[in-house]
Amino acid sequence: MKLQGRTAIITGASRAGGIGAAICRAFAQEGANIFFTHLYDYDKAYYPDDADQSWPTLFAEELRQMNVQVAHMSLDLAAPGAALQLLEAVQQTLGMPTILVNNATCSVDVDFRSMNEQLIDAHCAVNIRGTFMLSAEFARLLESGQMKQGDNVSGRIINFTSGQGKGPMPGNLVYAATKGAISTFTESLAVELAPLHITVNAIDPGPTDSGWMSEEVKQALLPRFPMGRIGLPEDAARLAAFLASDDSEWITGQVIHSRGGY
Repeated sequence: MKLQGRTAIITGASRAGGIGAAICRAFAQEGANIFFTHLYDYDKAYYPDDADQSWPTLFAEELRQMNVQVAHMSLDLAAPGAALQLLEAVQQTLGMPTILVNNATCSVDVDFRSMNEQLIDAHCAVNIRGTFMLSAEFARLLESGQMKQGDNVSGRIINFTSGQGKGPMPGNLVYAATKGAISTFTESLAVELAPLHITVNAIDPGPTDSGWMSEEVKQALLPRFPMGRIGLPEDAARLAAFLASDDSEWITGQVIHSRGGY
């Protein structure tokens, strides 16, 4: 129970088979109270087979069976003021959060022929502005809490990036570029927040079977995984749970490529 009594925010937990849901389960198993966000409209558009408006309520009940407190809300991180709205909701329901997982993302396949201003703005609004502002507001909240309480409560920010630093990602131009910005942001923010005992790291989970892979895609990817299987959401969740724990207190500013050798 390495996260016993702590409160964690996990954004983008909208589907049973997604990375966000796996992180919620892993954190709850370690004793953390969970506040997760979801956005049905996005899932309906891009994961129509898995989108279920009632799922977040059912999932919250599943997590409560692990004897932790759970709350959730629908949130579009592209909306102005979304970061403060989220942090206020967390404090009102579960108290002061000390763990933030920026898992929510906008990902639409875009090549040079299909690229347009609307798609660029949509990716930047969530992946860059949403991640940046939520991280900054979370850090300011912890800093304020430390000043009031007179102690150094440690914090954790865990971002999600992609494989853009490992090679080109043709056909995914805007997504790759915005995830590259998150990697750079992670490294610089970590230095700023280190004096506050807040670590900042990013996970690159590699291709993960979180509901978007067809059988054709799986068969094409499988030979590139030397361990003989494709990455699962639980793989990323185990690493996130470690980074959220005290065991990781000396690790910050890192982009960890957890890809099973891919």
